[in-house]
Amino acid sequence: MKKILIIEDDVQIVELLTIHLQDMDCQITKAHDGKMGLDIALNNSFDLIILDLMLPSMDGLEICRKLRGKEIATTILMLTAKAEEIDKIIGLEMGADDYMTKPFSIRELLARIKAMFRRMDRFSEQTNFTNNGNSIKAGALIIDNDKRKVSLQDKRIDLSPKEFELLNLLASHPGKSYSRTQLLNLIWGYEFQGYEHTVNSHINRLRNKIEPDLQNPQYILTTWGVGYRFNEEI
Repeated sequence: MKKILIIEDDVQIVELLTIHLQDMDCQITKAHDGKMGLDIALNNSFDLIILDLMLPSMDGLEICRKLRGKEIATTILMLTAKAEEIDKIIGLEMGADDYMTKPFSIRELLARIKAMFRRMDRFSEQTNFTNNGNSIKAGALIIDNDKRKVSLQDKRIDLSPKEFELLNLLASHPGKSYSRTQLLNLIWGYEFQGYEHTVNSHINRLRNKIEPDLQNPQYILTTWGVGYRFNEEI
């Protein structure tokens, strides 16, 4: 059973989502206020957070920023009545994993959520691993795919789902250069075409978490004129 937190002040939307998600055998927790939703998210474990952008007491962008700042890696689907491009960009760069604009089709929303769950469940099956078959070791960096856990010098590094998938993909194919468009399509999907700068933001956050020297990256290297690759010499 997947656990979902809905942070949304529109009661009708919450009830509509609850009915359909419970039909998918999901366990639903609700919050109609931003600060309350943040408190629940910080103190409980969820598989998915459905997060409205405009909320009483604290908006969705601030909630997203605080969750990622606390290294809460839960998948976030952001909802908003705003259709402006900049809101989508900011949401994605704050660490949201997907984005839908109101009014939305409930069928499309459920399809997005099912696709997220499928990616979570099968991501480990799509990647070839060395060593023990379920983990990658590169110097002091260890990626445990079964537990979706990354550690550096025996200290756990908390990554968002997209940060983990980016690192996992690159590390699974050391030396292979991926363009920003390729990474966007492989990790986010084709619906985000045109948001290649989001890849840059996630790479920068990854480097901040795993690189001992940001001026001379050891793990994630830039292939000038192309994109990024994982250092094959580690």
